[in-house]
Amino acid sequence: MKQYPQWLKGLQNQTFVRLYLAQTINLVGDALTWLGLALLAFELVGDGAGTVLATALTLRVLAFVVLSPIAGAIADQVDRKRLMIVTHLARMGIVCLFPFVTQAWQIYGIVLLLNVFYAFFTPTYTATIPLVTTDADRPQAIALSSATYQLLGVLGPGLAGGVAAWVGTRQVFFLDSITFLLATILIVTLPGQLMAKQNQQTRKSSRVLQNIGAGTRCLFADAPIRYALMLQFVGAIAGAQILVNTVGHVQSGLQLGKLEYGWVMAAFGIGATLASVGLGNSRRQLNSVLLTSFGTVLITLALLPANLVNLGGLLVLWAIAGIGQTLVNVPTQTLIADRVAVEAQGRVYGAHFAWSHLWWALAYPLAGWLGSALPSQNFFFSGLLGLGLLTMIYVVCQPAGLEPGLWHEHMHDHHHHTYHRRSGVVNQRDHNHLHFHPRHEIALELNSD
Repeated sequence: MKQYPQWLKGLQNQTFVRLYLAQTINLVGDALTWLGLALLAFELVGDGAGTVLATALTLRVLAFVVLSPIAGAIADQVDRKRLMIVTHLARMGIVCLFPFVTQAWQIYGIVLLLNVFYAFFTPTYTATIPLVTTDADRPQAIALSSATYQLLGVLGPGLAGGVAAWVGTRQVFFLDSITFLLATILIVTLPGQLMAKQNQQTRKSSRVLQNIGAGTRCLFADAPIRYALMLQFVGAIAGAQILVNTVGHVQSGLQLGKLEYGWVMAAFGIGATLASVGLGNSRRQLNSVLLTSFGTVLITLALLPANLVNLGGLLVLWAIAGIGQTLVNVPTQTLIADRVAVEAQGRVYGAHFAWSHLWWALAYPLAGWLGSALPSQNFFFSGLLGLGLLTMIYVVCQPAGLEPGLWHEHMHDHHHHTYHRRSGVVNQRDHNHLHFHPRHEIALELNSD
Protein backbone atom coordinates (compact mmCIF):
# COMPACT_ATOMS: atom_id res chain seq x y z
CA MET A 1 0.00 0.00 0.00
CA LYS A 2 1.29 3.44 -0.90
CA GLN A 3 2.56 5.33 2.13
CA TYR A 4 1.17 8.84 2.59
CA PRO A 5 2.48 11.63 4.82
CA GLN A 6 0.85 11.63 8.22
CA TRP A 7 -1.49 14.52 7.39
CA LEU A 8 -2.69 12.65 4.26
CA LYS A 9 -3.16 9.36 6.08
CA GLY A 10 -6.92 9.52 5.53
CA LEU A 11 -6.33 9.08 1.76
CA GLN A 12 -5.33 5.45 2.38
CA ASN A 13 -9.04 4.87 2.93
CA GLN A 14 -10.53 4.59 -0.57
CA THR A 15 -14.09 5.15 0.62
CA PHE A 16 -13.08 8.39 2.29
CA VAL A 17 -11.15 9.42 -0.86
CA ARG A 18 -14.33 9.32 -2.94
CA LEU A 19 -16.32 11.16 -0.28
CA TYR A 20 -13.53 13.75 0.05
CA LEU A 21 -13.31 14.31 -3.72
CA ALA A 22 -17.07 14.79 -3.86
CA GLN A 23 -16.84 17.45 -1.13
CA THR A 24 -13.89 19.15 -2.87
CA ILE A 25 -15.83 19.42 -6.15
CA ASN A 26 -18.81 20.65 -4.13
CA LEU A 27 -16.66 23.44 -2.65
CA VAL A 28 -15.51 24.50 -6.12
CA GLY A 29 -19.16 24.70 -7.11
CA ASP A 30 -19.93 26.78 -4.02
CA ALA A 31 -17.21 29.27 -5.02
CA LEU A 32 -18.73 29.49 -8.50
CA THR A 33 -22.18 30.04 -6.98
CA TRP A 34 -21.23 32.96 -4.74
CA LEU A 35 -18.92 34.75 -7.15
CA GLY A 36 -21.50 34.37 -9.93
CA LEU A 37 -24.15 35.65 -7.54
CA ALA A 38 -22.05 38.73 -6.71
CA LEU A 39 -21.57 39.50 -10.41
CA LEU A 40 -25.27 38.90 -11.09
CA ALA A 41 -26.33 41.20 -8.24
CA PHE A 42 -24.08 43.97 -9.58
CA GLU A 43 -25.50 43.44 -13.05
CA LEU A 44 -29.04 43.86 -11.71
CA VAL A 45 -28.73 46.63 -9.10
CA GLY A 46 -25.26 48.16 -9.50
CA ASP A 47 -24.08 49.82 -6.27
CA GLY A 48 -26.86 48.12 -4.34
CA ALA A 49 -25.22 44.72 -4.86
CA GLY A 50 -23.81 44.77 -1.32
CA THR A 51 -27.28 44.94 0.18
CA VAL A 52 -28.46 42.09 -2.02
CA LEU A 53 -25.49 39.93 -1.01
CA ALA A 54 -25.92 40.76 2.69
CA THR A 55 -29.56 39.72 2.53
CA ALA A 56 -28.67 36.54 0.67
CA LEU A 57 -26.00 35.70 3.27
CA THR A 58 -28.53 36.22 6.07
CA LEU A 59 -30.99 33.87 4.35
CA ARG A 60 -28.21 31.31 3.99
CA VAL A 61 -27.36 31.41 7.69
CA LEU A 62 -31.03 31.27 8.73
CA ALA A 63 -31.55 28.18 6.57
CA PHE A 64 -28.58 26.53 8.30
CA VAL A 65 -29.76 27.44 11.80
CA VAL A 66 -33.34 26.26 11.31
CA LEU A 67 -32.81 23.16 9.18
CA SER A 68 -29.44 21.69 10.18
CA PRO A 69 -30.72 20.02 13.39
CA ILE A 70 -33.54 18.43 11.38
CA ALA A 71 -31.03 17.33 8.75
CA GLY A 72 -28.76 15.82 11.40
CA ALA A 73 -31.64 13.90 12.96
CA ILE A 74 -32.75 12.57 9.59
CA ALA A 75 -29.15 11.61 8.77
CA ASP A 76 -29.24 9.24 11.76
CA GLN A 77 -32.31 7.47 10.40
CA VAL A 78 -31.77 7.10 6.63
CA ASP A 79 -29.07 6.08 4.20
CA ARG A 80 -26.69 9.06 4.23
CA LYS A 81 -25.45 8.17 0.76
CA ARG A 82 -28.95 8.53 -0.66
CA LEU A 83 -29.52 11.79 1.24
CA MET A 84 -26.32 13.32 -0.18
CA ILE A 85 -27.27 12.25 -3.70
CA VAL A 86 -30.70 13.90 -3.40
CA THR A 87 -29.25 17.16 -2.06
CA HIS A 88 -26.67 17.33 -4.87
CA LEU A 89 -29.17 16.67 -7.63
CA ALA A 90 -31.57 19.24 -6.18
CA ARG A 91 -28.87 21.92 -6.04
CA MET A 92 -27.77 21.03 -9.56
CA GLY A 93 -31.23 21.96 -10.79
CA ILE A 94 -31.64 25.03 -8.58
CA VAL A 95 -28.42 26.80 -9.67
CA CYS A 96 -29.60 26.51 -13.28
CA LEU A 97 -32.36 28.99 -12.38
CA PHE A 98 -29.91 31.86 -11.74
CA PRO A 99 -29.22 32.66 -15.44
CA PHE A 100 -32.90 33.51 -15.88
CA VAL A 101 -33.15 35.94 -12.95
CA THR A 102 -34.31 39.49 -13.75
CA GLN A 103 -35.25 40.83 -10.26
CA ALA A 104 -33.43 40.93 -6.92
CA TRP A 105 -36.29 39.20 -5.08
CA GLN A 106 -35.83 36.21 -7.36
CA ILE A 107 -32.25 35.90 -6.09
CA TYR A 108 -33.53 35.74 -2.52
CA GLY A 109 -35.97 32.93 -3.32
CA ILE A 110 -33.40 30.86 -5.20
CA VAL A 111 -30.72 31.38 -2.52
CA LEU A 112 -33.12 30.29 0.22
CA LEU A 113 -34.13 27.17 -1.71
CA LEU A 114 -30.52 26.35 -2.57
CA ASN A 115 -29.39 26.57 1.02
CA VAL A 116 -32.29 24.47 2.29
CA PHE A 117 -30.59 21.57 0.53
CA TYR A 118 -27.12 22.78 1.51
CA ALA A 119 -28.23 22.69 5.16
CA PHE A 120 -29.18 19.03 4.69
CA PHE A 121 -25.95 18.11 2.91
CA THR A 122 -23.28 19.63 5.18
CA PRO A 123 -24.05 17.95 8.55
CA THR A 124 -24.74 14.69 6.70
CA TYR A 125 -21.30 14.85 5.06
CA THR A 126 -19.61 15.75 8.36
CA ALA A 127 -21.32 12.88 10.18
CA THR A 128 -20.38 10.46 7.39
CA ILE A 129 -16.61 10.97 7.81
CA PRO A 130 -16.51 9.07 11.14
CA LEU A 131 -18.72 6.41 9.57
CA VAL A 132 -16.25 5.60 6.76
CA THR A 133 -12.98 6.09 8.69
CA THR A 134 -11.24 4.23 11.49
CA ASP A 135 -10.07 5.56 14.84
CA ALA A 136 -6.53 5.71 13.43
CA ASP A 137 -7.24 7.84 10.34
CA ARG A 138 -10.30 9.81 11.51
CA PRO A 139 -8.45 12.87 12.94
CA GLN A 140 -6.37 13.19 9.75
CA ALA A 141 -9.49 12.81 7.57
CA ILE A 142 -11.34 15.56 9.45
CA ALA A 143 -8.30 17.86 9.38
CA LEU A 144 -7.75 17.25 5.65
CA SER A 145 -11.39 18.04 4.93
CA SER A 146 -11.09 21.27 6.92
CA ALA A 147 -7.80 22.22 5.22
CA THR A 148 -9.40 21.77 1.81
CA TYR A 149 -12.36 23.91 2.88
CA GLN A 150 -10.00 26.70 3.97
CA LEU A 151 -7.76 26.44 0.91
CA LEU A 152 -10.64 26.57 -1.55
CA GLY A 153 -12.02 29.50 0.41
CA VAL A 154 -8.85 31.33 -0.69
CA LEU A 155 -8.35 29.89 -4.18
CA GLY A 156 -12.00 29.29 -5.09
CA PRO A 157 -13.04 32.90 -5.73
CA GLY A 158 -9.98 33.50 -7.90
CA LEU A 159 -10.66 30.35 -9.90
CA ALA A 160 -14.33 31.27 -10.20
CA GLY A 161 -13.44 34.79 -11.31
CA GLY A 162 -11.28 33.45 -14.12
CA VAL A 163 -14.00 31.07 -15.23
CA ALA A 164 -16.66 33.81 -15.11
CA ALA A 165 -14.46 36.12 -17.20
CA TRP A 166 -14.09 33.37 -19.77
CA VAL A 167 -17.69 32.09 -20.05
CA GLY A 168 -19.74 35.07 -18.84
CA THR A 169 -21.68 35.85 -15.66
CA ARG A 170 -24.85 33.87 -16.31
CA GLN A 171 -23.19 30.92 -18.03
CA VAL A 172 -21.03 30.29 -14.97
CA PHE A 173 -24.07 28.81 -13.19
CA PHE A 174 -24.37 26.06 -15.80
CA LEU A 175 -20.74 25.10 -15.12
CA ASP A 176 -21.66 25.22 -11.43
CA SER A 177 -24.38 22.62 -12.02
CA ILE A 178 -21.81 20.30 -13.64
CA THR A 179 -19.78 20.26 -10.40
CA PHE A 180 -22.84 18.98 -8.52
CA LEU A 181 -23.31 16.26 -11.15
CA LEU A 182 -19.68 15.13 -10.85
CA ALA A 183 -19.93 15.06 -7.05
CA THR A 184 -23.14 13.02 -7.31
CA ILE A 185 -21.42 10.43 -9.52
CA LEU A 186 -18.64 10.05 -6.92
CA ILE A 187 -21.15 9.59 -4.10
CA VAL A 188 -23.05 6.99 -6.13
CA THR A 189 -19.83 4.92 -6.31
CA LEU A 190 -19.56 4.73 -2.51
CA PRO A 191 -19.99 1.09 -1.43
CA GLY A 192 -23.31 -0.12 -0.06
CA GLN A 193 -25.40 1.93 2.33
CA LEU A 194 -23.97 4.57 4.67
CA MET A 195 -26.33 4.17 7.56
CA ALA A 196 -25.78 4.35 11.30
CA LYS A 197 -26.75 1.11 13.02
CA GLN A 198 -29.94 1.63 14.94
CA ASN A 199 -32.92 -0.39 15.96
CA GLN A 200 -36.07 -0.09 13.87
CA GLN A 201 -37.81 2.03 16.49
CA THR A 202 -35.34 4.91 16.09
CA ARG A 203 -36.00 5.06 12.35
CA LYS A 204 -39.62 6.10 12.71
CA SER A 205 -40.29 9.60 11.42
CA SER A 206 -42.04 10.43 14.69
CA ARG A 207 -38.62 10.31 16.33
CA VAL A 208 -37.18 13.22 14.34
CA LEU A 209 -38.13 15.94 16.83
CA GLN A 210 -36.92 13.77 19.70
CA ASN A 211 -33.59 13.31 17.92
CA ILE A 212 -33.22 17.04 17.31
CA GLY A 213 -33.58 17.69 21.02
CA ALA A 214 -31.17 14.86 21.80
CA GLY A 215 -28.46 16.39 19.60
CA THR A 216 -28.74 19.77 21.29
CA ARG A 217 -28.87 18.24 24.77
CA CYS A 218 -25.70 16.30 24.03
CA LEU A 219 -23.92 19.50 22.94
CA PHE A 220 -24.75 21.31 26.15
CA ALA A 221 -24.65 18.38 28.58
CA ASP A 222 -21.12 17.29 27.68
CA ALA A 223 -18.75 19.72 29.40
CA PRO A 224 -15.85 19.60 26.88
CA ILE A 225 -18.17 19.92 23.84
CA ARG A 226 -20.17 22.71 25.51
CA TYR A 227 -16.97 24.60 26.29
CA ALA A 228 -15.72 24.26 22.71
CA LEU A 229 -19.09 25.36 21.34
CA MET A 230 -19.08 28.50 23.49
CA LEU A 231 -15.54 29.31 22.39
CA GLN A 232 -16.77 29.12 18.81
CA PHE A 233 -19.02 32.08 19.64
CA VAL A 234 -15.91 34.12 20.49
CA GLY A 235 -14.27 32.85 17.29
CA ALA A 236 -17.33 33.88 15.28
CA ILE A 237 -17.22 37.43 16.68
CA ALA A 238 -13.58 37.75 15.63
CA GLY A 239 -14.10 36.01 12.29
CA ALA A 240 -17.07 38.20 11.38
CA GLN A 241 -15.00 41.31 12.10
CA ILE A 242 -12.34 40.07 9.70
CA LEU A 243 -14.76 39.09 6.94
CA VAL A 244 -16.95 42.21 7.17
CA ASN A 245 -14.55 45.04 8.02
CA THR A 246 -11.20 44.12 6.44
CA VAL A 247 -12.16 45.51 3.02
CA GLY A 248 -13.09 48.90 4.47
CA HIS A 249 -9.98 49.03 6.64
CA VAL A 250 -7.62 48.16 3.77
CA GLN A 251 -9.16 50.51 1.20
CA SER A 252 -10.19 53.42 3.45
CA GLY A 253 -7.98 53.11 6.52
CA LEU A 254 -4.75 52.07 4.78
CA GLN A 255 -5.62 53.77 1.46
CA LEU A 256 -4.77 50.63 -0.51
CA GLY A 257 -6.57 48.81 -3.30
CA LYS A 258 -8.38 45.59 -4.13
CA LEU A 259 -5.14 43.72 -4.78
CA GLU A 260 -3.85 44.36 -1.26
CA TYR A 261 -7.23 43.38 0.14
CA GLY A 262 -6.87 40.07 -1.69
CA TRP A 263 -3.43 39.55 -0.15
CA VAL A 264 -4.73 40.17 3.37
CA MET A 265 -7.65 37.76 3.01
CA ALA A 266 -5.33 35.21 1.40
CA ALA A 267 -3.10 35.47 4.49
CA PHE A 268 -6.09 34.68 6.69
CA GLY A 269 -7.01 31.66 4.55
CA ILE A 270 -3.42 30.40 4.27
CA GLY A 271 -2.98 30.59 8.04
CA ALA A 272 -6.16 28.56 8.49
CA THR A 273 -5.00 26.03 5.89
CA LEU A 274 -1.55 25.58 7.43
CA ALA A 275 -3.10 25.00 10.85
CA SER A 276 -5.39 22.32 9.39
CA VAL A 277 -2.42 20.60 7.75
CA GLY A 278 -0.51 20.80 11.03
CA LEU A 279 -3.35 19.16 12.93
CA GLY A 280 -3.58 16.40 10.35
CA ASN A 281 0.20 15.89 10.44
CA SER A 282 0.31 15.43 14.20
CA ARG A 283 1.35 11.92 15.17
CA ARG A 284 -0.21 12.01 18.60
CA GLN A 285 -3.66 12.70 19.98
CA LEU A 286 -3.80 16.36 20.97
CA ASN A 287 -6.03 17.74 23.71
CA SER A 288 -8.98 19.26 21.86
CA VAL A 289 -10.00 21.45 24.80
CA LEU A 290 -6.53 23.02 25.03
CA LEU A 291 -6.43 23.53 21.24
CA THR A 292 -9.76 25.36 21.16
CA SER A 293 -8.66 27.56 24.07
CA PHE A 294 -5.36 28.40 22.38
CA GLY A 295 -7.08 29.09 19.06
CA THR A 296 -9.56 31.48 20.66
CA VAL A 297 -6.74 33.36 22.37
CA LEU A 298 -4.84 33.65 19.06
CA ILE A 299 -7.69 35.01 16.94
CA THR A 300 -8.79 37.43 19.67
CA LEU A 301 -5.33 38.82 20.38
CA ALA A 302 -4.69 39.22 16.64
CA LEU A 303 -7.52 41.78 16.49
CA LEU A 304 -6.27 44.11 19.21
CA PRO A 305 -3.45 45.92 17.30
CA ALA A 306 -4.99 45.51 13.83
CA ASN A 307 -6.16 49.14 13.54
CA LEU A 308 -2.61 50.41 14.17
CA VAL A 309 -0.41 48.33 11.87
CA ASN A 310 0.60 48.74 8.23
CA LEU A 311 -0.04 46.25 5.44
CA GLY A 312 2.83 43.96 6.45
CA GLY A 313 1.66 43.86 10.05
CA LEU A 314 -1.90 43.15 8.98
CA LEU A 315 -0.74 40.23 6.81
CA VAL A 316 0.99 38.69 9.84
CA LEU A 317 -1.94 39.32 12.19
CA TRP A 318 -4.49 37.86 9.79
CA ALA A 319 -2.34 34.76 9.22
CA ILE A 320 -2.27 34.29 13.01
CA ALA A 321 -6.03 34.85 13.15
CA GLY A 322 -6.49 32.19 10.46
CA ILE A 323 -4.51 29.72 12.54
CA GLY A 324 -6.69 30.56 15.52
CA GLN A 325 -9.89 30.10 13.50
CA THR A 326 -8.88 26.56 12.55
CA LEU A 327 -7.78 25.68 16.09
CA VAL A 328 -11.21 26.73 17.34
CA ASN A 329 -13.24 24.83 14.74
CA VAL A 330 -11.44 21.61 13.77
CA PRO A 331 -10.81 20.21 17.28
CA THR A 332 -14.49 20.76 18.05
CA GLN A 333 -15.43 18.42 15.17
CA THR A 334 -12.86 15.88 16.37
CA LEU A 335 -14.21 16.18 19.91
CA ILE A 336 -17.70 15.22 18.74
CA ALA A 337 -16.33 12.30 16.71
CA ASP A 338 -14.39 11.04 19.75
CA ARG A 339 -17.15 11.48 22.34
CA VAL A 340 -20.34 10.57 20.46
CA ALA A 341 -21.19 7.08 19.16
CA VAL A 342 -21.54 6.70 15.40
CA GLU A 343 -25.29 6.07 15.51
CA ALA A 344 -25.87 9.44 17.21
CA GLN A 345 -23.33 11.62 15.41
CA GLY A 346 -25.70 12.80 12.68
CA ARG A 347 -28.03 14.59 15.07
CA VAL A 348 -25.16 15.99 17.16
CA TYR A 349 -23.30 17.32 14.12
CA GLY A 350 -26.57 18.75 12.81
CA ALA A 351 -27.25 20.53 16.10
CA HIS A 352 -23.66 21.76 16.24
CA PHE A 353 -23.87 23.09 12.69
CA ALA A 354 -27.00 25.03 13.58
CA TRP A 355 -25.65 26.50 16.83
CA SER A 356 -22.28 27.45 15.34
CA HIS A 357 -24.04 29.25 12.48
CA LEU A 358 -26.35 30.98 14.97
CA TRP A 359 -23.19 32.48 16.50
CA TRP A 360 -22.32 33.90 13.06
CA ALA A 361 -25.86 35.21 12.63
CA LEU A 362 -25.31 37.23 15.82
CA ALA A 363 -21.72 38.18 14.98
CA TYR A 364 -22.37 39.63 11.50
CA PRO A 365 -24.69 42.45 12.70
CA LEU A 366 -22.28 43.21 15.56
CA ALA A 367 -19.41 43.49 13.09
CA GLY A 368 -21.46 45.77 10.86
CA TRP A 369 -22.36 48.03 13.79
CA LEU A 370 -18.78 48.28 15.06
CA GLY A 371 -17.53 48.95 11.54
CA SER A 372 -19.89 51.91 11.10
CA ALA A 373 -19.80 53.28 14.65
CA LEU A 374 -16.05 52.90 15.34
CA PRO A 375 -14.36 52.57 11.95
CA SER A 376 -10.89 53.40 13.27
CA GLN A 377 -11.12 51.22 16.40
CA ASN A 378 -13.49 48.40 15.42
CA PHE A 379 -10.90 45.61 15.60
CA PHE A 380 -9.57 46.81 18.96
CA PHE A 381 -12.97 46.88 20.67
CA SER A 382 -13.95 43.58 19.10
CA GLY A 383 -10.78 42.07 20.55
CA LEU A 384 -11.59 43.49 23.99
CA LEU A 385 -15.10 42.05 23.79
CA GLY A 386 -13.69 38.68 22.75
CA LEU A 387 -11.22 38.63 25.65
CA GLY A 388 -14.00 39.46 28.11
CA LEU A 389 -16.22 36.68 26.78
CA LEU A 390 -13.30 34.25 26.71
CA THR A 391 -12.54 34.95 30.37
CA MET A 392 -16.18 34.49 31.36
CA ILE A 393 -16.54 31.25 29.38
CA TYR A 394 -13.33 29.88 30.87
CA VAL A 395 -14.51 30.57 34.41
CA VAL A 396 -18.08 29.29 33.91
CA CYS A 397 -17.77 26.48 31.36
CA GLN A 398 -14.19 25.22 31.29
CA PRO A 399 -14.27 21.48 32.13
CA ALA A 400 -12.07 20.35 34.99
CA GLY A 401 -10.81 17.42 32.93
CA LEU A 402 -11.47 15.59 29.69
CA GLU A 403 -13.28 12.57 31.12
CA PRO A 404 -12.91 9.70 28.64
CA GLY A 405 -16.17 8.15 27.56
CA LEU A 406 -18.86 8.05 24.91
CA TRP A 407 -22.37 9.33 24.33
CA HIS A 408 -24.51 6.57 22.91
CA GLU A 409 -28.14 5.62 22.63
CA HIS A 410 -30.33 3.54 24.91
CA MET A 411 -33.97 2.58 24.38
CA HIS A 412 -36.23 2.64 27.45
CA ASP A 413 -39.65 1.03 27.70
CA HIS A 414 -42.21 2.93 29.77
CA HIS A 415 -45.40 0.99 30.58
CA HIS A 416 -48.47 3.00 31.53
CA HIS A 417 -50.94 0.65 33.17
CA THR A 418 -53.92 2.85 32.48
CA TYR A 419 -56.95 1.35 30.78
CA HIS A 420 -57.62 2.91 27.39
CA ARG A 421 -61.30 3.89 27.31
CA ARG A 422 -62.01 2.56 23.80
CA SER A 423 -59.50 -0.16 23.04
CA GLY A 424 -58.85 -1.51 26.51
CA VAL A 425 -55.16 -1.88 25.63
CA VAL A 426 -52.38 -1.00 28.04
CA ASN A 427 -50.48 2.04 26.76
CA GLN A 428 -46.76 1.41 26.22
CA ARG A 429 -44.21 3.98 25.07
CA ASP A 430 -40.61 3.53 23.97
CA HIS A 431 -38.11 6.36 24.31
CA ASN A 432 -34.57 6.66 23.03
CA HIS A 433 -32.12 8.64 25.13
CA LEU A 434 -28.49 9.64 24.70
CA HIS A 435 -26.43 8.74 27.75
CA PHE A 436 -22.79 9.36 28.57
CA HIS A 437 -20.83 6.33 29.70
CA PRO A 438 -17.32 6.74 31.15
CA ARG A 439 -14.73 4.60 29.40
CA HIS A 440 -14.40 2.10 32.27
CA GLU A 441 -18.17 1.39 32.05
CA ILE A 442 -17.89 0.82 28.29
CA ALA A 443 -15.05 -1.65 28.91
CA LEU A 444 -17.18 -3.51 31.44
CA GLU A 445 -20.08 -3.73 28.94
CA LEU A 446 -17.78 -5.06 26.21
CA ASN A 447 -16.29 -7.64 28.58
CA SER A 448 -19.74 -8.79 29.69
CA ASP A 449 -20.73 -9.33 26.04
